[in-house]
Amino acid sequence: MNWFANFLGSSIGKKLLMAITGLSFCGFLVVHLAGNLTLYGGSDFFNAYVEHLHSYGPLINVAELVLLTLALVHVFIGIILFFQNLNARPQRYAVNRSAGGRTIGSQTMPYTGLIMLAFIIFHLMDFHFVDHEARTVYQIVSDSLTQRGYVFIYIVAVLIVAIHVSHGFWSAFQTIGANHPKYMPFIKGVGIAFSIVIAIGFGFIPIYLFTG
Repeated sequence: MNWFANFLGSSIGKKLLMAITGLSFCGFLVVHLAGNLTLYGGSDFFNAYVEHLHSYGPLINVAELVLLTLALVHVFIGIILFFQNLNARPQRYAVNRSAGGRTIGSQTMPYTGLIMLAFIIFHLMDFHFVDHEARTVYQIVSDSLTQRGYVFIYIVAVLIVAIHVSHGFWSAFQTIGANHPKYMPFIKGVGIAFSIVIAIGFGFIPIYLFTG
């Protein structure tokens, strides 16, 4: 077990954990978006979807614990890597070069990640940790996403998620060993396409509810 602990304690091990947890959350985004799209079907359709999820009982609780663990690992390792990189280069370069594949996503990963964490906590407090006896889940979502301020915050948060994912997606594949000149351009393209789908898919939901 010492080799495993040493591996996870190494820079490569930390980056591998970041890649695995990051790709796991990309998968979660797909599942979450698919569920949220049922909002277009109206209150009965969406509430039926939620009730179907709740019918799995303890499995939902296990899934939530797994997601929480993945989130804690991702955030904790991300903070460690951020400060390690900061200590390795305490002073910024005199010229901020855009060469070498640097993008807005790669340059802002730690900051977009922290903003995403803040929004997730805010999102859970508003949707998950509320009284589900007084209102249906559709009413809870609709009450929030018909407020102009919340719609603005939600859309901005979705755009930040898209920026984070646009770099994190292909970077994760690079970390796990898919860094090949033949395939990497395609993976980068998929990452950008995925981030756009996430932005449009989640972003239009509050617009639909607000204008509807």
